[in-house]
Amino acid sequence: MVWHALAAYETGGKRKSAIVLDGKVYDLAKAYKAVNPRKKNAPSWVAGGLDAAIGDWMSLRGEINKFAADAAKAAATGKLGALRNPEQRLSNPFLPGRIFCAGANYGDHAKEMGTGLQKKNLANPYFFIKANTAVTGPRDTVFIPPEVKKTDWEVELGVVIGKTCRRTTEARAYDFIAGYTVANDVSSRDLNSRSDYPFPQDWFQGKSHDSFAPIGPWFVPKSCIRDPQDLDLNLQVNDDMMQESNTSNMIFNIREQIAYLSRIVTLLPGDIILTGTPHGVGAGRGIFLKPGDVMTTTIEKIGFMVNPIAAEKVARKGK
Repeated sequence: MVWHALAAYETGGKRKSAIVLDGKVYDLAKAYKAVNPRKKNAPSWVAGGLDAAIGDWMSLRGEINKFAADAAKAAATGKLGALRNPEQRLSNPFLPGRIFCAGANYGDHAKEMGTGLQKKNLANPYFFIKANTAVTGPRDTVFIPPEVKKTDWEVELGVVIGKTCRRTTEARAYDFIAGYTVANDVSSRDLNSRSDYPFPQDWFQGKSHDSFAPIGPWFVPKSCIRDPQDLDLNLQVNDDMMQESNTSNMIFNIREQIAYLSRIVTLLPGDIILTGTPHGVGAGRGIFLKPGDVMTTTIEKIGFMVNPIAAEKVARKGK
């Protein structure tokens, strides 16, 4: 199996699809034409990229894997031209339908946040939903709204669903995965709780601000990751390493998360599960993001994102 990824980039105000091979990014349509010069029409997933393919991923994955292998051979012989400086133009690889986020799924993170957990055999995973309008790209700026004083970071493995899933078993859970991406569950800690209402927690306003969900730098198919439960992940703020861990340290593993969620809702192609974050967040350290900071979010065998921080500019009333 040739490691490959599907990506998206912007040029001339237009969003285009790309394929990633050996760390280089190639325009998907041009690569397909170079590999298949006799074909008059490319399949719809070439023009539409992952956004078009994800709805029928299980039928298309074999075709895409074969194309990636052929494209890798063409690239090795110089038949494909890589994009210049693609990092500056990378966009989020797709727009998720729903974003399910696992809370307190690493024991050391729960401890740093002062979260008392039941023994695993007495508990279920804890999930909340983050609005998909929070999604932004792997090189895009994360904007701090004027209402937020404590903006925090959370590196997470994103698991992308590729097949409709309802009440699956843990043993079959991986059958519904399309692939993986890097995610950062940016959070406003001061808005996660409130005192003006009988309900003390409000993770909607604490998690769903625009730009608070960078994903990328691309999407890596499941077949390219041997074991998603053994991936190193880390996050730096400027030059300081804040989070370092491995996905093996999850309390509830990926199989358990998918099985649990599918008992509540029907999971759909294009849904993404953010599987939890390890220790090292700002709230545990008493420090938070500020304009001018830069987050670098990395997961082994997938890639990394670099997101600068800026204050959101809000127009005055009447302007």
